[in-house]
Amino acid sequence: MRRPGERWAVSAATLLVIVAAVSAILIAGGYDTSRALTALWNGAFGSPYAVLSATLVRATPLLFVGLAVGLAFRAGVLNIGAEGQLLAGATTAAAVGLFLGGFPRPLALPVVLIAGAAAGSAWAGVAAWLKQQFGVLEVISTLMLNFVAAYMVSWAVRGPLQEPTHVYPQTVELADAVRLPALFAGHRLHLGFLLGLALAVALWWFLMHTAAGFRVRAVGAGASAARSAGGINAARTATLVFVASGALAGLGGASEVTGVTFSLYEGISPGYGYSAIAVALLARLHPLAIVATALLFGALESGASAMQRDANVPSVIATVIEALVVLGVLALDHARASRES
Repeated sequence: MRRPGERWAVSAATLLVIVAAVSAILIAGGYDTSRALTALWNGAFGSPYAVLSATLVRATPLLFVGLAVGLAFRAGVLNIGAEGQLLAGATTAAAVGLFLGGFPRPLALPVVLIAGAAAGSAWAGVAAWLKQQFGVLEVISTLMLNFVAAYMVSWAVRGPLQEPTHVYPQTVELADAVRLPALFAGHRLHLGFLLGLALAVALWWFLMHTAAGFRVRAVGAGASAARSAGGINAARTATLVFVASGALAGLGGASEVTGVTFSLYEGISPGYGYSAIAVALLARLHPLAIVATALLFGALESGASAMQRDANVPSVIATVIEALVVLGVLALDHARASRES
């Protein structure tokens, strides 16, 4: 086991390697390295506006969907369909929100959020049913359902939910009654972020301190052993977790519509459901650690956007830099795991 000084040395060395690799890519592309790295930092943490209107806002859907993926994977359910479940939640929330826009906020907003969670749950339930009835692997069914959900959004915003002029493929903006309130005046961060934090704590407590949570962890560790030695109904537990996972992802979609975009349109998710897989795995499926990794990814996305905007670094290069940072964090995590073992 390494001493504390050696731990800091490993962390510092990993950070230096990341910075060197990022600098090498920028230099090879002919970009101003200092300007690009400054834009990366400023875009993520350089001001209160960057933190409260960019980083934390981008981290919020990743938090919801990361928790969804983490919960499913904890039970051995390979739910790759969080993207589709998020889109189902966003579509349903928009539809219900348009209908309830004239109702009081204390009544309308909870109904919209619940509707989004229910839609995500139902979308995951389709894959759960296919697995139970026909043995269809959830990796395949959930992945295919992602494409179905994306086309569903396209149909909705070009059909029954399209704005009245039929010029733009999107809905009209939601009324204030079905919008999540901002946490700070002049900033975009909304109440959904606090809801995500509360769910992370609740999920951690559920998994660590309840009998049902123990069953989830037991099934994930070994379904056959949990069934034979523990008398646990592994299939039922996995199905319930599958549905609950979809509800979390659907709630993330509802949060995005009611807290950020205020309307539904094509491309409303830039791939949050796929990024959330990395968010959950990087956190080792721990709900509280998912909060930290969601913030990391939110910061990287905000910083990458600032690099493109302020330093003229193409989005492709910015994405590569994001990947390098994530790989560096993974390498550091692996080094720590090796030290502990």
